[in-house]
Amino acid sequence: MPRKLSREIEYVIMTTMEQKPTSLVTGGAGFIGSHVVDELLERGHRVVILDDLSGGFIDNVNKKALFVAGSVTDKRLVNELFEKHSFDYVFHLAAYAAEGLSHFIRSFNYENNLQGSINLINASVNNAVKTFVFTSSVAVYGRNQVPMTEDLVPTPEDPYGISKYAVELDLKAAHEIFGLDYIVFRPHNVYGERQNIGDKYRNVAGIFMNKVMEGEPLPIFGDGKQVRAFSHIANVAPVITNSIDIPEARNQIFNVGADTPYTVLELAEVISKAMGVPLNIIHLPERNEVKIAYADHSKTTRVFGSISSIVLEEGIKRMAEWAKSTGARTSKKFGAIEISKNLPESWI
Repeated sequence: MPRKLSREIEYVIMTTMEQKPTSLVTGGAGFIGSHVVDELLERGHRVVILDDLSGGFIDNVNKKALFVAGSVTDKRLVNELFEKHSFDYVFHLAAYAAEGLSHFIRSFNYENNLQGSINLINASVNNAVKTFVFTSSVAVYGRNQVPMTEDLVPTPEDPYGISKYAVELDLKAAHEIFGLDYIVFRPHNVYGERQNIGDKYRNVAGIFMNKVMEGEPLPIFGDGKQVRAFSHIANVAPVITNSIDIPEARNQIFNVGADTPYTVLELAEVISKAMGVPLNIIHLPERNEVKIAYADHSKTTRVFGSISSIVLEEGIKRMAEWAKSTGARTSKKFGAIEISKNLPESWI
């Protein structure tokens, strides 16, 4: 009986036989990344996922993609993957995206979110990648005017935003010196199915739903009047995926997400209703964060055309149904806090 081929060997054979574009998706087991993987596969791409599962889940991985367990900080692994698969496109979505916590894990933040990105950019230049798609964040804007537009000068206030802006600048330099085409997206407050609702440091919609299922009150820092435009994943992933086929998008920066801003208090009300429970809130001490942040999407609409928008109530309803079917997740405590001074008690 012939020996069964490993999945990776079968994938390489399939890649050789079929002439399809090949894309690397970092963070493809995570929230936004797994949805981008699905979109790419629907478009006929061969997809390789690189993810260390620090924030994602193997259940999110599309079985039609090749999954590689590892980190973007592993330079040798990154280079091996590029040499083996000859990627046409890179979709870099891997990051540790806890803005508030990034103040207290500065080295970890820069190693993962900046140096890991540079490893990918270097490999992309050396292997003639056609387009590098990077998910940045509205965190780069800091306390800027609203709605935030792409032409504003970024003034990030936390290490997470600083690292994202640094990658944006490096991509611009790589394009000017080496001709690497890139597209930068600045998503904001994205929520939806497959989000890591067990992460207590980020993703307020997921935190709220997880607390409801654990029978606990919804924790709100300060008065809850922080303003954000919460964006369902269906408004974000298709735009990111389609960008590589739009020449006008190359070497440009785009805000992507919903237009209508809400307060955190309003979000809590919508989630409680969708989860079928009375509103139950506990107010925690206010933390140092941008109070009002939402973006303008005129440039995105101009380049990509009309983008379907899911209103908050509908998007939260979809996510709530998924969360109920999945159940509560246990929060993972971040085990490598570098600075404890001023760390919120709820994060200890």
